[in-house]
Amino acid sequence: MSQSPILVTGGGQRLGRYCAERLHDDGHPVIITYRRERPAIEALRARGITALYADFSSEAGILDFVARLKAQTGALRAIIHNASHWQRDEDSPSCGEDFALMFQVHMQAPYLINLHAHALLMACPEPMRDIIHITDYSAAHGSRQHMAYAATKAGLENLALSMAGRFAPDIKVNAIAPAGIMLNAEDGDDYLAHLNRRSALPAVPGPRVIWQGVRYLLDSPFVTGATLPVDGGRHVK
Repeated sequence: MSQSPILVTGGGQRLGRYCAERLHDDGHPVIITYRRERPAIEALRARGITALYADFSSEAGILDFVARLKAQTGALRAIIHNASHWQRDEDSPSCGEDFALMFQVHMQAPYLINLHAHALLMACPEPMRDIIHITDYSAAHGSRQHMAYAATKAGLENLALSMAGRFAPDIKVNAIAPAGIMLNAEDGDDYLAHLNRRSALPAVPGPRVIWQGVRYLLDSPFVTGATLPVDGGRHVK
């Protein structure tokens, strides 16, 4: 395994935390970002994972994180952009502000980090280097209740295409588009039934299926500019 770390943004909870832990278990040094201190962050540190605070809500916050990342490591094996902000349009007291926040987190942060950390990826002595964008099923299909979220995730997916062309052949850039992977604490049986109606396969498989996609993209030498759908076959329903 590479001794150059893998960066996982938003790695303190849910899918990001699961993937960070599995990468660590596989022998990779791992750096995660987090927005607030909580016991889960300390638990990750106790395992040997480096946790760096990051505020992606502004360009200044993003660039401050990049500077501290460069002070932390001289090379990266991969970047996994998992940080996300999810909110229904109707729940937003200020649609403009929430759209701007999702743009910052889903699009500007990956854009700036990829560009400014390019030298860190190129400093990795391994034959393969990767950037993986975690997008969403709605990026390609839209969402009537999460329009801002879907639009900015679509921008993240398109950014993967552009950067795959720009960084080839030195760095592979791909995306994973999940749907129906995990439930939130407030989700009940009705929501689970709704997910199953939309999925060709039983819904809510858990974060392992995303980890399997990440592992595949990290290990494959001949895939770039691709979006891997991990959605239970929604498109065939």
